[in-house]
Amino acid sequence: MTLILTSPAFRHEGEIPSRHTCDADDVSPALGIGGVPPHCKSLALIVDDPDAPDPDAPRMTYVHWVLYDLPPTTTSLPEGVRSIDLPAGTREGVNDWHRTGYGGPCPPIGRHRYYHKLYALDTVLGDRGRLRKPELEAAMAGHIMAEAVLMGTYIRR
Repeated sequence: MTLILTSPAFRHEGEIPSRHTCDADDVSPALGIGGVPPHCKSLALIVDDPDAPDPDAPRMTYVHWVLYDLPPTTTSLPEGVRSIDLPAGTREGVNDWHRTGYGGPCPPIGRHRYYHKLYALDTVLGDRGRLRKPELEAAMAGHIMAEAVLMGTYIRR
C-alpha cells in the first residue's frame, strides 16, 4: 500500500490556484489522504517552499503549515480548514509567520515550488507544544513508516 496525498485544487507539479495564496483568500487547499499503512498511529503534514526568497538564489526553506498527530483514519482535510475543524487530536505547529495554521504561497519573486509532505508514523507524538518544522522532524525521526508528496507551484502575476 502506498501513502497518497492529493488535492482537487491542483495536480502534482501543477499551478496552485490564487485562491490558496496571499493574492486572494489565502485558504488551505482541500487535501485527500489515502493508502495509510495498517499499523500507522498518526499522520503529520508539513508544507514548505525550498525556493525562498528567490528560486534562482534560494537561501532558505520557508515553512507554510505544520500539523501533527492527525488520526490515521483521516481521509481528507477540507478547503480552508480552521483549527476548530481539524480532526480530533490533531496538533498544530508554528509556521514561518510565527503562527499556527496555513499560510499560503506569497513569493516575492519568481515561480516557487510548494511541497505538501505527508508522513505516516508508527507512534503518536503527543503534546509537544507548537513545534516548528525542525522540532517535528526530530520527533518523527525513526518513526516514519511512509511518506507522500504533493508539489504545486505558484508565481505572482
